[in-house]
Amino acid sequence: MNNYVNILGISFSKLTLMDTVNLIDNKIKECKGKTFHIITVNPEIAIDIQEDSELKKISLEADLITPDGVGIVLASKLKRNPIPERVTGFDLLLELLKLGNQRGWSFYFFGSEESVNKKMAEYVTENYPNVKVAGRHNGFFNKQEETQIIEDIENSKPDILIVALGSPLADKWIYTYKDRIPAKVTFGVGGSLDVITGKVKRTPEIWKKMKLEWLHRRIITPSRKERQKRLKIFAYRAFVEVVYKNSKQ
Repeated sequence: MNNYVNILGISFSKLTLMDTVNLIDNKIKECKGKTFHIITVNPEIAIDIQEDSELKKISLEADLITPDGVGIVLASKLKRNPIPERVTGFDLLLELLKLGNQRGWSFYFFGSEESVNKKMAEYVTENYPNVKVAGRHNGFFNKQEETQIIEDIENSKPDILIVALGSPLADKWIYTYKDRIPAKVTFGVGGSLDVITGKVKRTPEIWKKMKLEWLHRRIITPSRKERQKRLKIFAYRAFVEVVYKNSKQ
């Protein structure tokens, strides 16, 4: 069975959310001494990967790329190699905290504002008492502080490193320090900490069921208008890719 589908030069995993969680569980059990780098990619980031050579290189060397967006799932159906469901950084983090509570895993939270980062650590301690918060640091730092952050992560040796620096900075940061990161698994979560801690309201379930989360975000955050123009670019390029492939067959 082919567990990947290539869309715009990006190899997306076709694993479900729970299959992905099980894969991570196994990676943590194996503990091979190399961090397992996961990238969650939505249509906007897919376009970034096409246009940013550094990010493209990082995506090619990533251990797993999950489909973080309805647009990715729809594109896979157009290619007749359907992805069963999207796997977002937000959902992945919550499921890993649940399993981590059973396994006694340790997490390090890096990124977001100090108040949000601190509140996230408190949220985890309160709701997942068997999860160890190995360490934390906000996403505002200078070069000297960055060195201290890396040393702190090295010393704390978390099972999972969560990076909330936004895209593409999170994955570029992970890639830069990949050889020094002792975490068994690491991935960026965008603004997930803001949502989990209540700084940003969660998308109502009705919008999720209608697959219109992007529209809800557009309404509550008008500043996303420019970013979401890239959704149209993705849709056009994905469609052209399918038409070109079919014309060659």
